[in-house]
Order: sequence, then C-alpha cells, then structure tokens
Amino acid sequence: MTRSEDLFARAQTLMPGGVNSPVRAFGSVGGTPRFMVSAKGPYLTDADGKEYVDLVCSWGPALLGHAHPAVLEAVHAAVDRGLSFGASTPDEANLAAIVQERVPAAERVRMVSTGTEATMTAVRLARGFTGRNLIIKFAGCYHGHLDGLLAAAGSGVATLALPGSAGVTEATAAETLVLPYNDLAAVEAAFAAHGPNIAAVITEAAPANMGVVTPGEGFNLGLSRITREHGALLILDEVLTGFRTGYSGYWGLTGGAADAADPWTPDLLTFGKVIGGGMPTAALAGRADVMDYLAPIGPVYQAGTLSGNPVAMAAGVATLTHATRDVYSFVDARSLELSSALSAALDSAGVDHSVQFAGNLFSVAFGTSANGVHNYADAQAQETFRYAPFFHSMLESGVYLPPSVFEAWFLSAAHDDAAMNRIFDALPAAARAAAAAQA
Repeated sequence: MTRSEDLFARAQTLMPGGVNSPVRAFGSVGGTPRFMVSAKGPYLTDADGKEYVDLVCSWGPALLGHAHPAVLEAVHAAVDRGLSFGASTPDEANLAAIVQERVPAAERVRMVSTGTEATMTAVRLARGFTGRNLIIKFAGCYHGHLDGLLAAAGSGVATLALPGSAGVTEATAAETLVLPYNDLAAVEAAFAAHGPNIAAVITEAAPANMGVVTPGEGFNLGLSRITREHGALLILDEVLTGFRTGYSGYWGLTGGAADAADPWTPDLLTFGKVIGGGMPTAALAGRADVMDYLAPIGPVYQAGTLSGNPVAMAAGVATLTHATRDVYSFVDARSLELSSALSAALDSAGVDHSVQFAGNLFSVAFGTSANGVHNYADAQAQETFRYAPFFHSMLESGVYLPPSVFEAWFLSAAHDDAAMNRIFDALPAAARAAAAAQA
C-alpha cells in the first residue's frame, strides 16, 4: 500500500468517510485521496513524497503561494505572543481596516471563524433587521452547511448527488425559496408572491460551487434593484471570490468598479478563505445601519471565542498587505494562459467543452460548448463522466486539480514558468483520457 492508502484506511476507522470535509474523499473521481504533508510555493507534497503542482491552493487562501515568507513570519511572531486570548487584539481592527479600504461597501466588519458562520450570521442579521423570515437563494449556489441554505446547494452536495441534507427539517427548508440562477424574472415573480415576507436574497458574487458560472449581464445589478424596491437586503457571498478574483473581490470587478456603467452595492457581504491567509477566519461586513444591529449594540446576537483569533488575524493582515494589484495582474495572466492551454488540449483531443470564468477563477464543463453553463441545471447536464479520467491523468502527471468537476481552479502568485510548464505538459494526455471516457 502507498502511505496515502494506509493513512486513508486508518482515517476511515476514526472519522466519517475518513475525512473532515466531504470533497476530500475523492467521491466523485474515485481512487485514494492524497494525504498532504507539506506545501511550498505552487507545490504540494504528499505522504509518499510525491510533489504536485497545486491548482486548489487550499480552495483560495494560498493566493501568494504556500508558505509565503512574509505570512510565515507574521504567524510565527503572533504564535510567540500566544495562540488565543479570548479578548480584543490590535490586528482585528487592522484587518477590518484593510477590508474596508478595499471594499467601501464594508462600512462595518465582524470577524468570525468560517465562511459558514459568516453566511449564517448574515441570514440571521437580515431577518433581525427586516423583521421578515423568508430567504431567497439560487440552485447550485453554496453558502456553507447551515440548515436553511443547503437546499439545492452545489459543490460537495452536487458531487454527492444529494438534493439537500438529512437533518434539515421541513420547517427550516420552508423558509428558503430556491430559484434558478441568472433568472431575474423568477426573482421578480417570487417577490410579487412573497415580497412582504422576504428578508434577503443571498447569492454568490459569482458562483464557484457548481463549477464557475458567470453572472449574466445585469443580474447582480437587478438583484440589488429588486431587493431595494421591496425593502429586502442583498447578501453577496464572496467567501470564495473575495480578494481572490481581484483587489476588491468580484464586486470590485463589477458593481464596485469606479468605471461601472451601472454601479450597485450589496447590503451585506461575507468573506473567507483569502482573508485568513490559510488560517481559519472569515468575516461579515456591510452597511453600518444593518451591521449595528449585531450585539453588543444591537438585538441580533452573535459571538465566538475564536473570532478574531490573533494568529489568524496576523496571517490575514500579512496576506492582504502583500496581495498587491501587481499580484492580481500576475494571477489573472496565469489564469488566462492555463485556461487557453486547457481549451487547446481538449480541442485537439476532440472533447466538447466550455470554460467558465469569474475573474481569475475558472472551471471546465464537458459537453457544453453549444450554450455554456448559466445555471445549476446546465451544470448538472454536462458530461461529468469525463472528469474523473481527466483528473487522474493530471494527478499521475503531478498536477493536483480540484477532486470534483463542480469546483473552481485556483492559481497563485507563486505559479512560475516551471510550474506552469509542468501543467501544460500534463494536459494533452489528460485530454485524451477525457476523450476516451465512457458514460
């Protein structure tokens, strides 16, 4: 047995499915998940000593590359001062100030520990502020594993072919209206029927959990208009896209851009991944009058002993300080290079596909060249059977892809020419494996 096989066999006797997050189990691609023991720059090393070019980047946080010296230095200094105080620390405000500078819509910021906690708090806050119960979400958008938002979620739920989750009560599910993504007419109809009871619409700034799906022209703007007209709030989930797709996140590429033809502003935003620099932290931010409904000055309660953890705050401050506009330009260019090479390899092998973009995030969808992917139904209708052989071919060539076709690909500022060439060299054989796949 390989070391990873041995570790996985042991883990399965100790943890449900042998993992602590479902997609890690390789359920949709098959085979043994690789157990990673170290990471540096654009590379991961598994327990058997094999090195991989990493295109997961810890699902986003490794924007600068793994083990960036400045981030490690900040973390080591923070660790030397103590791991957790259960009290306020200077870097909480320092990180909040950086978030606010980059995203002017973040008039107030509340640090939490996970993206799920951020979206859970956003939903509770929206209900508390508006005095309404219903939440609109979109099929295929994933906002963490809170009960009310697991209906028709993407990502791991889509990978495991589950329509929702056991343990979610009918009463809880009934407080969520699930609509098709990119369909403003459906949103208008929902508000016509339920408007006085709708507290908020929650949407990923650009979905990246049913594969990447680009918001249609004017879609997010339309959501902002509709919610404003009906006295509801717009929650923009940037847990994956925030400070990853650009200096100010995906909102900064669209509504928040200074040159946007039709600027728009969400009421609440959720952040995660990159703001922790690889450490577990996340944040809720938004309008001051809404955010000030949170305790201790408002009636909506939220708390967390590890919220604003000093080590996580130090990692976040260091990461965002070094994530300059030049870094984003570099990652954008690398993303364009790789997505172009991916398409060229698949075209050469005769594999029908489309590549979906959201800033520098992208994903491939097989059998979708005619219309692309615009919603969850499109994502589910693709030829998913082609991904597993494609994935394993890349893995054998030393390239670690997301172990699900319903996930985005991530690059970093550390993906130099040597790393990129290793990916390019692996693509032709992987494309041929996808071409030969049978349903």
